[in-house]
Amino acid sequence: MAFLKSLFSFLLVLLPLFAVAQQRSVPQRPTPPPPKGQRIELLPGAGQLIGGKFNGVEIRKLIGNVSFKQENTLLYCDSAYQYIDRNAIEAFSNVRIVQGDTVTITGDRATYDGDTRKARMTGNVTMRDPRMTLTTTLLDYDLNRNLAYYSTGGHLTDPENTLDSQFGYYNTATKVFSFKRNVELVTKDNHISTDTLQYNTVSKIAYFLGPTRIKGQQGTLYAENGYYNTITRLSNFQRNAKIETPNYLIGGDKLMYDEAQAYGVATGNVTMVSKKDNITIRGEVGRYWRGLGRAKVYGSPVMRNISGKDTLYLAADTLVSVEGRPPQNAAGVLYAYRKVKIFRRDLQGRCDSLTYNRQDSIIYLDKNPVLWSDQNQLTADSMQIRQRKGKVDQMRLYANAFIVGQDTLLNFNQVKGRNMVAYFVDNRIKKVDVLGNAESLYFALDGDTAVTGMNKAVSSNMALRFAENKLKTISFLTNPDASFIPPHELKEPDKKLKGFQWRATERPARRAVLGKYFASPAKAKVKAQAKTISTKPKPAGKSAPPSKPKATPAKPAPRPPATK
Repeated sequence: MAFLKSLFSFLLVLLPLFAVAQQRSVPQRPTPPPPKGQRIELLPGAGQLIGGKFNGVEIRKLIGNVSFKQENTLLYCDSAYQYIDRNAIEAFSNVRIVQGDTVTITGDRATYDGDTRKARMTGNVTMRDPRMTLTTTLLDYDLNRNLAYYSTGGHLTDPENTLDSQFGYYNTATKVFSFKRNVELVTKDNHISTDTLQYNTVSKIAYFLGPTRIKGQQGTLYAENGYYNTITRLSNFQRNAKIETPNYLIGGDKLMYDEAQAYGVATGNVTMVSKKDNITIRGEVGRYWRGLGRAKVYGSPVMRNISGKDTLYLAADTLVSVEGRPPQNAAGVLYAYRKVKIFRRDLQGRCDSLTYNRQDSIIYLDKNPVLWSDQNQLTADSMQIRQRKGKVDQMRLYANAFIVGQDTLLNFNQVKGRNMVAYFVDNRIKKVDVLGNAESLYFALDGDTAVTGMNKAVSSNMALRFAENKLKTISFLTNPDASFIPPHELKEPDKKLKGFQWRATERPARRAVLGKYFASPAKAKVKAQAKTISTKPKPAGKSAPPSKPKATPAKPAPRPPATK
């Protein structure tokens, strides 16, 4: 019994050893060797062949008229080392690699691995296919992936263009180049600068994926994404796209430009800047005809014209800007039509169509125009606003001219006539000449509290003079007929001239004209400072100083009587 226990214990000790021995006896699966390519074949014709081991490596040293072949790839050189054990070649002097009938690479020296089918060419490297020629100092070429690439700077030429970059990749199957860093593409019409570019050597289309500038005789185009067809000269830009010419800068979220037709279309947050006269137009869609010098912006467009301290804003359904034609008009003309609105700090207006001649600073308003200057409303069949040094100098009202002003008691003072000329000083009315069929209706006030009567007059011509935008005198120049109506005799129909209209509800507000394009940014809220309350007791017998009385506005002087 003791013997069996000893034998059992001995077997337990040997059991792990048997397991290890069994594991060692199971054959392990060998790691598969890397795939090998077809053996590089030495073609007959070499001038000299020297075999042996050099530096412990078995090679063939070939000199003179050397050529190799692997599948459809041929390699030629003046001399070479052929490594027997690793299916590789080093080639020297006048090296040439030919793949099929499409790609040829030449250089001073090359290494070629027949298993991975990768070649590296150095020294005066030139790569050619039927569509282009590439030169560089070092080129790697993966024959399995049909991909050639360089990182030491390269220069590409084709029948239409040249291209330079620091890095480049060329797919010999798709014929597409990818370039990076300091990319310069030169066509017969333009010079393109970018950081990342793809170029299809078949279609001749360049695709760019970063900030890009295209400079040409017609101006400069900028964008951060898009493509350019070097044959049709058609551009399609996205992201911060702009066209800049000597006179204009036009941009938008997207931009299409046809150089052959000299025509461009911008969409999304369009901005057009006229450099000569500091005019900016913004809208949703912009079209530009460079040959005609004409730009059209629509989609709730707004124009901003800064002149000194005054800024004029103009909104309409459509705005059209036409470049000037020296010497007649060097500045150009702006046309606005449908639902035109004007806003300036001292002047607001509406009409259906407007023409702004930027050469002589005259604004023409047509089709039911109305203007407001302080408390005065001006209407006529058509109007002109004449400016001088950025300020309103004259307003000319043609046919059915009518001026209405509201006094402090909300009475309507009125003047009408065939035509009128209003003269301004520092953007305030100083004089109005009423020319033909003049009529006036003015209320006489006792201070600002009571009406003392109403002056009503008819004359061929009148002259009205103002001070601080308030009427001071009326002069009846030809065939006057004036009357004064006391308050108790005033009837409601007597208070209005024929054709009277008070259109204050139509007066455009600043925000309505500026829209979303020129809206002022929201101001940050200023935190209120906490007041410090003194806990010290006030000295006895002293009271707080009296508060400063508020100033009351002075009452205007009574209106002087009309003068004949």
